[in-house]
Amino acid sequence: MSGDPGVLVLAATPIGDPRDAAPRLAAELSTAEVVAAEDTRRLRRLCADLGVAPSGQVVSFHEHNEHARAADLVERLLAGDRVLVVTDAGMPSVSDPGYRLVAAAVAAKVRVTCVPGPSAVLMALAVSGLPVDRFCFEGFLPRKPGERRRVLGELAGERRTMVFFEAPHRIADTLTAMAEAFGSDRPAAVCRELTKTYEEVRRGTVTDLAVWAAEGVKGEITVVVQGAEAAAADPAHAVGEVLARVARGIRLKDAAGEVAAETGLSKKALYDAALAARG
Repeated sequence: MSGDPGVLVLAATPIGDPRDAAPRLAAELSTAEVVAAEDTRRLRRLCADLGVAPSGQVVSFHEHNEHARAADLVERLLAGDRVLVVTDAGMPSVSDPGYRLVAAAVAAKVRVTCVPGPSAVLMALAVSGLPVDRFCFEGFLPRKPGERRRVLGELAGERRTMVFFEAPHRIADTLTAMAEAFGSDRPAAVCRELTKTYEEVRRGTVTDLAVWAAEGVKGEITVVVQGAEAAAADPAHAVGEVLARVARGIRLKDAAGEVAAETGLSKKALYDAALAARG
């Protein structure tokens, strides 16, 4: 081994269809000194599908041992090893083990890179039919109903399209809670078994989808929910805000521009109204 640190490689794995694996994934699996896998049994199955065999040491790396295992893996990295991290599906650290190891590797000044590949988040966004110009990923919601209601309440005004993961036995309750927090007519899409044989995308309001889910849903689920509509701006209040900023020393032109950007109102109309109000 050289005296230089190794490389930490986060590799995306198929979320269903093994044919989606990036060609680089097979190469990394066959050459890395260490392969850290969320489930070593699933890793063996993936390797069989890809027709490769790891040449390095295979170790388990999951949510219950991530903290302790990260220190060992950083030692291997500092010794010059190439460490490959794979989870059951998708990109490591996205609602899966990986973040703590990446943080530790960065702190140790070890290079971190990725093998890009399948992503349930991006695929669900793409097929949802909902706006994708701005979005946020919220992962799994809390399991306890009270905590779930609190989190959804905090997200009720979120303007960006939201993406969630959810378990099949909780999806009906989650959609019902979304209807209560976001309003019954909020557009959404439930994407299940993406890239698999029984792939299905259901689109509708959160209320309609909750009724559908009450009959029972199986498989891996990603939920996409449209963001909140922008509240209509009050022109009189906006003019008052322009004048308040002018009183704090901001030029009228600049204050009108700032408030226009925040409210969607016309900069010229705000400027003229504020000027008239000052006169």
